[in-house]
Amino acid sequence: MQWQGRQGSSNVEDVRGGGGSGFPGGGMAAGGGGIGCLGIIIAIIYMMMGGNPGDILGGDSGQQQQTQQQQTTQTDGSADERKQFASVVLKDTENVWNNIFQEHNRTYHEPKMVLFSNGVNTACGSASSSMGPFYCPGDQKLYIDLTFMDQLEQQLNAPGDFAMAYVIAHEVGHHVQYELGISDKVNRLRQQLSEAEFNKYSVALELQADYFAGVYAHYEKEAGITDEGDVEEAIKAAHAVGDDTLQRNATGRVNPESFTHGTSEQRMKWFKKGFDTGDVNGGDTFSAMGLDL
Repeated sequence: MQWQGRQGSSNVEDVRGGGGSGFPGGGMAAGGGGIGCLGIIIAIIYMMMGGNPGDILGGDSGQQQQTQQQQTTQTDGSADERKQFASVVLKDTENVWNNIFQEHNRTYHEPKMVLFSNGVNTACGSASSSMGPFYCPGDQKLYIDLTFMDQLEQQLNAPGDFAMAYVIAHEVGHHVQYELGISDKVNRLRQQLSEAEFNKYSVALELQADYFAGVYAHYEKEAGITDEGDVEEAIKAAHAVGDDTLQRNATGRVNPESFTHGTSEQRMKWFKKGFDTGDVNGGDTFSAMGLDL
């Protein structure tokens, strides 16, 4: 991806190492209990990659445990380079979605991107970097610990700068859903449906965010910003975070009833469909799954 020397976004908040934004003493709040460090990475990425952290954050404090999070050490130069990369990707998503919204006579309200390390407090609750990147509709911000790029490459076998661009674009896709009122409609169904039924809507929501990430990639290629192999990097990342792949790698078993984000095949399919068409109106994953919204 050709990002060096290009304009970044002004909507980046860097709270890495900041006193008030992280957890005191380097700890983190994690839902559930009895999960080791590797288990946290696998389980939380499975549950939360691209999802609404409000589902498991900010719960009863008596059910939370404080865990020490070991941070990946980076040189200042590497950290600054990653920040600039993420800022450029965010700026590109702003260009894409501002143009699309204007074409539909709507105003796009740009989200903020918060860069943090270890832990951060959000309108959706307290989060740790173990959760991977996420979007919080409560404050319309996406939260990213940029060491997730190491996890993509080393633990999920999805290397490449455009793999991370896909991740950022997916989170921005959730903001687009917020702007269009889609996420609010889905959240209102939470109290009306069983967990199994609601999971279907959660999957559709995630696949639509993948579709929107594909739309972003479509316009990146159209602008001559992508390099050969970039789209393949994104598709590989989409495969890596499929529910079935994550479950199989973590436990050796697959439980379709617990899927909340879609299979690897589904995630690749909807990203590629968005990339191929570039049409925001072609991503009705709900109707495609026979769901009314």
